[in-house]
Amino acid sequence: MPSVLPDGEPVPEDGSLPPSALDGRAERPLGFYLHVPYCATRCGYCDFNTYTATELRGSGGVLASRDNYAATLADEVRLARKVLGDDPRPVRTVFVGGGTPTLLAAEDLVRMLGAVRDEFGLADDAEITTEANPESVDPAYLAALREGGFNRISFGMQSARQHVLKVLDRTHTPGRPEACVAEARAAGFDHVNLDLIYGTPGESDDDWRASLDAAIGAGPDHVSAYALIVEEGTGLARRIRRGEVPMTDDDVHADRYLIADSVLAEAGFHWYEVSNWAASEAGRCLHNELYWRGADWWGAGPGAHSHVGGVRWWNVKHPGAYAAALAEGRSPGAGREVLTEEDRRVERVLLELRLRDGIPLSLLRPAGLSAAERAAGEGLLETGPYAEGRAVLTLRGRLLADAVVRDLVD
Repeated sequence: MPSVLPDGEPVPEDGSLPPSALDGRAERPLGFYLHVPYCATRCGYCDFNTYTATELRGSGGVLASRDNYAATLADEVRLARKVLGDDPRPVRTVFVGGGTPTLLAAEDLVRMLGAVRDEFGLADDAEITTEANPESVDPAYLAALREGGFNRISFGMQSARQHVLKVLDRTHTPGRPEACVAEARAAGFDHVNLDLIYGTPGESDDDWRASLDAAIGAGPDHVSAYALIVEEGTGLARRIRRGEVPMTDDDVHADRYLIADSVLAEAGFHWYEVSNWAASEAGRCLHNELYWRGADWWGAGPGAHSHVGGVRWWNVKHPGAYAAALAEGRSPGAGREVLTEEDRRVERVLLELRLRDGIPLSLLRPAGLSAAERAAGEGLLETGPYAEGRAVLTLRGRLLADAVVRDLVD
């Protein structure tokens, strides 16, 4: 089942923010994340806030139904307009994630996007993305999305090998994600991402190379590659605990990452975040960069997280409770925290160090500066940028990014 929400102070019933959160907002880009919490089946490795029909049966009734979900989510977008008041910013990015957004009708996703457009307006060059499962779309569906204003799409490929997909409980067949890329291109999508996962129990180096080759051959302009994290409480964690499948180790993950970076670089993809490669500047995911750079975004939907001007909050998780709050005119927020200046500095180090541009050394405290000097000497930070006052991870540094970050935030 999905992981638990963090602790926090109560969110006001009207969702209002402290005045400080709105200070300087005109200088910050604004994005929207729209969460669709439905899946046809639960993948064994997943602990996201998603629900199958079986999991929802008898625990939310009509309020939890996906049939009227687009209208419910639009209510939260209207709440966002009230909370942000006369905010002049057009929305720079919209990202529809899940779950499986494409379990909803294409018209529903377009309706959700329309609520954002009607309330806030969209920037002329706005990036509008949806995630999609390969088995839940066809050419007509993709054409409807493109006509409705979506211009970027991200397919969950994970692997090109059937036995790897089986361990992950993925239901699509090998070759279908590649076909989806062609269908998306034909529908007019200029920007297409494929998500891959490495380190699945039973996956070999050859399997991983085959997945990379298949992804590149499909012709996306963006590839994301994530190490499998086995979360407690998931089906995969239970299978590993019972000894049904083996657990891969950190050395295997490191080897797979090196393979990915080499193969993708040879194919013309350049890393711009530790787990993300793009074929051009235009192919980068601007929405994710909002997260990494601490900009403003409103997360609408059950369990969605938001951040505006140093205030972070999160919604109730269950679709029924979420819909009930909005139907009663209340914010669906479950808790929030107001970040201090030190909190925000630490978050900049944690997130921006993962980017190709790195961070200015001026962000670091004395202990962090000493750690950065050691990291540069150990080949974890690039020496050229370091001499110019920036901390930028080397390839080896990317392999040890979490450890480098821990040292630099001191």
